[in-house]
Amino acid sequence: MRKVLFLCIKNSSRSQMAEAILNSKAGDKFQAYSAGSRPVEKINPYAVKVMEEVNIDISNQTPKSAEEYLDIDFDFVITLCDKMKEECPNFPGNPIVAHWGMPDADEIQGNEEGKLKNFRKTRNEILKRIELFINLPMDKLDRIAIKNMTKEIGITK
Repeated sequence: MRKVLFLCIKNSSRSQMAEAILNSKAGDKFQAYSAGSRPVEKINPYAVKVMEEVNIDISNQTPKSAEEYLDIDFDFVITLCDKMKEECPNFPGNPIVAHWGMPDADEIQGNEEGKLKNFRKTRNEILKRIELFINLPMDKLDRIAIKNMTKEIGITK
């Protein structure tokens, strides 16, 4: 089973959604984790709500510090925000590092429906990218090809 760590600064929405989506979709192919360099106190309630819409419960998850994972050998480390890409710590085991940057729905101002719309957009983008990721023929590719294809998912629109 391949281990994947999703990173965002706050670990309050994007990385939490990615962790939960990968764990729900990947069966026994992957085990996902999430963390941040400056985790907040709790998960964003809009992230919880939009994940409930696709029958994935993240209400009991808590933001975690990337420092908690510095001794785990990950196969992949995927950053989801530009700030985290710049601050990504080094992890043991020579993981494939990729950046799947996307806007922080939490920073977009607006009414509740507008915020939900932005969180849905983020969730759907993460869903799309994870579908691409779990369908990579990793057993048939060398490390360089896997690295390149994983990075390319981050620029897929």
